[in-house]
Amino acid sequence: MAPRILLARHGQTEWSLSGKHTGRTDVPLLEEGRRGAKLLGERLHRAPYEGLPGVEVRTSPLSRARETCELAGFGDRARAWDALLEVDYGAYEGMTPADIQTVRPGWLIWRDGVPEGETLAEVSARADEVVSWARSEDRDVLVFAHGHILRTLGARWLGLPIDFAARIRLNPASLSVLGWAYGEPAIESWNDLGHLG
Repeated sequence: MAPRILLARHGQTEWSLSGKHTGRTDVPLLEEGRRGAKLLGERLHRAPYEGLPGVEVRTSPLSRARETCELAGFGDRARAWDALLEVDYGAYEGMTPADIQTVRPGWLIWRDGVPEGETLAEVSARADEVVSWARSEDRDVLVFAHGHILRTLGARWLGLPIDFAARIRLNPASLSVLGWAYGEPAIESWNDLGHLG
């Protein structure tokens, strides 16, 4: 069996709801976010996933991802991993895209990066580390993390540069599956919110 990677984005927070860039600031889940995490877990414990027996689970060490993992029923199987931290937004931490546009018109994170934060090359290298781990054995993996690092994982799984991530949105409490088609890396499903009803 060719390994797949299942991506679970953390549930809704106050900052994700308002569109603020939330990198290393440890913002807690809203009640809506906790509800989304539980519904995601229920989905992963039903067919066709059946609780994902034998799957390795990793989570970002930030509380919004760890709590999502725990509420989804995978906390006892998960290991925290710094490679899954959200992008360090540096000077743009806590700002919305509209805020940033007022000081830097035309700005796009996937092209322009951020001042005083992590470079796009550094984010891409972290994603490559996760992809390499996910492909290291014949078993699926499940990761709980954040919007921009998971979008970067999607791009790097496909062997594409990080700017491809601009084209693949990812909502809170979503489920995505990266797998294979005809021997090539492929997106099996993306930003699936069906469990939220």
